[in-house]
Amino acid sequence: MVEVQETENFEELLKSEAEPQFLRRGSIIEGTVITINPDWTFVDIGYKSEGLIPTEEFRRADGSLRVKEGDRIEALVERVRGEDGLVRLSFAKLMENRAWDKVLRAQKEGTPLEAYVIEPVKGGFAVEIEGIRAFLPFSHAYLERPSDPNEIVGQSVQVEVIAASRKRKNVVVSRKNVLQKEQEARKKALFESLEEGQVREGTVTRILDYGAFIDLGGAEGFLHISDLSWGKVKHPGDLLREGDRVRVKVLSFDPEKEKIKLGIKQLTPDPWESVGEKYREGDRVKGRVVSLTSFGAFVEVEPGVEGLIHISELSWTKRIKHPREIVSVGDQVEAVVLKVDPENRRLSLSLRRIEPNPWEVLAQNMPPGTVIEAPVKTVTDFGIFVEVTEEIDGFIHISDLSWGKISHPSEKFKAGDMVRAVVLKIDPEKERLNLGIKQLLPNPWETAPQKYPVGSTVTGKISKITDFGLFVEIEEGLEGLVHVSEIGQEKIKSPVGLFEVGQEIKAKVIRLEPERKRLALSIRRYQEELERQEYLELTEGRKGTGVTLGAFLKEATNK
Repeated sequence: MVEVQETENFEELLKSEAEPQFLRRGSIIEGTVITINPDWTFVDIGYKSEGLIPTEEFRRADGSLRVKEGDRIEALVERVRGEDGLVRLSFAKLMENRAWDKVLRAQKEGTPLEAYVIEPVKGGFAVEIEGIRAFLPFSHAYLERPSDPNEIVGQSVQVEVIAASRKRKNVVVSRKNVLQKEQEARKKALFESLEEGQVREGTVTRILDYGAFIDLGGAEGFLHISDLSWGKVKHPGDLLREGDRVRVKVLSFDPEKEKIKLGIKQLTPDPWESVGEKYREGDRVKGRVVSLTSFGAFVEVEPGVEGLIHISELSWTKRIKHPREIVSVGDQVEAVVLKVDPENRRLSLSLRRIEPNPWEVLAQNMPPGTVIEAPVKTVTDFGIFVEVTEEIDGFIHISDLSWGKISHPSEKFKAGDMVRAVVLKIDPEKERLNLGIKQLLPNPWETAPQKYPVGSTVTGKISKITDFGLFVEIEEGLEGLVHVSEIGQEKIKSPVGLFEVGQEIKAKVIRLEPERKRLALSIRRYQEELERQEYLELTEGRKGTGVTLGAFLKEATNK
């Protein structure tokens, strides 16, 4: 038995020595595909026997074949002779060996490989590299999470091998690492080529309230809202959209901090540089109201140049609390240039000066002394306002309503009453028109010496009662005082309670000072004079009757 076994081994050894070197197991040979059937593919390897490869090894995932008849291919020798006398070959194992060699070398050297993304799986994606199935974690698939997480399925992408084990047939790859390195390379190249003042083209990637980020191809630069336009911009989104291609100017950059400051308005001249030449004081300009504040309205007279119409320059006559009472954002207006200050980027405008100053016109048409007739517009505690024109109201102070004393203007006037008044003073600068009503009537104090001389008797009504006397109105605007000592023969401490307001009395004028508007009256002296007259009349009627003075006084006393 031993001898027979040794003979068989020897024969096998002779056969193996007789086989060509290239047909040894594990060697790689090249051949031509001559026949393909559903199960086997036959390959002419230049030997007395053909090579045989399972057709399944050439089949792609979609069912198509990688080869066709006549193609030259390489394969791995698995068995020199099968039972059918054919050489068994493997295309898949050769590809697998080569793929693993490539994957392991790529891991060691850090070189990227091309991978086909097959499908999403738990935690990431299944990919294929040279026929080897590998895993791409989701965290390594993108630099930033996209809106569609599966957008790379069905695409070929560059990846980096971060873990590989042939024994376990496990490969983990990263697309993110490749993208980061590519990004760093582009960023480095960008900063090396950047110069201040350089004009570049980029893509708008993000829009914020205060600016926008522009991708320059390798790094993003920031475009602040103030550098978008020479004019005012409410929001960057009014001028830009994500994805827009825009031309920008490099204002500054810092390679260490990786910051780039960009501008768009700097691509055009600053309009304020020519404002001093374009606009002069007194010029009329047209523009659009772009914004309103509590103190005025801003008007764009040209792109990048805005002027301010102060609230005081909106109307000659209206008392304005807010500019929106006169103008609205978007209105087209014409204004007069008041002041040009290019250095401080200020342009002062006036809306009201487009028309003549109605106060100056009124001053020319209604000099002091002009008598007008106008309706009462408003009654206040301190006077009344009358509508002189549609734009201008005149004011009559309570002291100019009557020569007499008035506690409140409503005692004599109400809104809508027509009154005659005289112009006292016009001040166009302060926009004031003072009128008077009493000035149309004679001043009772000027005629008082002729009408009410000292010693004359007057009749009036008590207008006020105080502890020191009675105020008596003789006529409108003319009031006299009966001192407590001049009320009666007997001394009293106070007339309060002894008289009533509105009560009519007669009194004697004992002192008159028109220039000081003082008139002193006396009830006591009037009564004394009245008694004297009665006595004289009585004595005149009793002459020759023999009645003595004593008897008369006794009779008068008894009465």
